[in-house]
Amino acid sequence: MGSKLLAISDLHVTHGRNRDLVAALRPGSPDDWLIVAGDVAERIDDLAWALGLLRNRFARVIWTPGNHELWTTRADRGTLRGESRYAELVKVARELDVDTPEDPYPVWEGPDGPVTIAPLFLLYDYSFRPTGTTKEEALDAAWESGVVCTDEALLHPDPHPGPDAWCHARVELTERRLAGIDPDRRLVLVNHFPLIQEPTRVLRHPQFALWCGTTRTAHWHTRFNVAAVVYGHLHIRRTSWHEGVPFMEVSVGYPREWVGRDDYRGPRQVLPVTEE
Repeated sequence: MGSKLLAISDLHVTHGRNRDLVAALRPGSPDDWLIVAGDVAERIDDLAWALGLLRNRFARVIWTPGNHELWTTRADRGTLRGESRYAELVKVARELDVDTPEDPYPVWEGPDGPVTIAPLFLLYDYSFRPTGTTKEEALDAAWESGVVCTDEALLHPDPHPGPDAWCHARVELTERRLAGIDPDRRLVLVNHFPLIQEPTRVLRHPQFALWCGTTRTAHWHTRFNVAAVVYGHLHIRRTSWHEGVPFMEVSVGYPREWVGRDDYRGPRQVLPVTEE
């Protein structure tokens, strides 16, 4: 049995059912790799528990943070904000031998040749908004509708003036890094947020798209040699195709979204691409 490249996100292990699901996860082969695309937990200790457990079972674990890991709360090392908190998350993952966006991109030896797995940390800049509206207009409309991401209270961008500025800094840094990879090498891009706006069109509350990504990455899947894009955040598991590239949403979501249903909520196989 060959190695498989698997992916999962939005584990939210503070919920008991989700914690049980993670505790039960096993690879099909000891050579399997697992991508974890963010929103494991809000507390760093819970993140360490989940990543440590998974790293003990899978040959390699690759993680990128979601917005929930970046929240600053009094119950969890509450003085850590913004880049300082992100640095602590990276430190914890590295101590567990888990790959992060700050490490050399690992290369998975697949049946069709080597593939570079690139975990990205990019955030959002409120550009996923209705055409013709400004950021301020879109945010005002979201507040009036009552659909506002908790990030506005708990995710602090220090030392940047806002999450959009932090996002732009991360995009510029990451784009330069991706441009330095051999263009013949196939890539799997991994980000907590979708790299294009199209997946957000199916949101029940379209205002939430403001906190779901940036238009600055809209052409990365065609500019670079991308075999697949992995993301989470939306809690809408599916594969959609854009310019011949599969975009795979791999989230578990909250228990109310999956408990009692027949849909599978374990890791999804990234390559070769298969439909659930």
